[in-house]
Amino acid sequence: MLVAEFEPQIIAFCCNWCTYAAADLAGTARVHYPPNVRIVRVMCSGMVNPIYVLKAFEGGADGVLVAGCHLADCHYLDGPVKCDAMVDKLRKVLHVLGLEDERLRREMVSTSEGVLFARVIKEMVEQLKTIGPSPFKVKMEALA
Repeated sequence: MLVAEFEPQIIAFCCNWCTYAAADLAGTARVHYPPNVRIVRVMCSGMVNPIYVLKAFEGGADGVLVAGCHLADCHYLDGPVKCDAMVDKLRKVLHVLGLEDERLRREMVSTSEGVLFARVIKEMVEQLKTIGPSPFKVKMEALA
């Protein structure tokens, strides 16, 4: 696969109350962003099981976004704090697996920030194009 042809696949775990609504707002407001993202709606970013993030990488995702409410907006009060702790631990695991930090991104996007959601996806796609396909994806394609 030539790097010029590479289109990264992103899995985004989005909080139901804020980030998922922001993604919906971006769509209804016709704010364009790359179609490289697959959104997984979760009740809270703090409830995302790290195993699901690792499974996304194992399944061939080039990048994973975990996005939720701002600190003061969380319906579950401490979701963003739990999410930050989970992402910090996951980054250490990713290093052991040989994956770059840029493949995992944590964002806080509120309901009214559809433009911000679109910008985050655009930035992540460009960043992933620069670093190339996930080594897991390359190994999976070699086995096929």
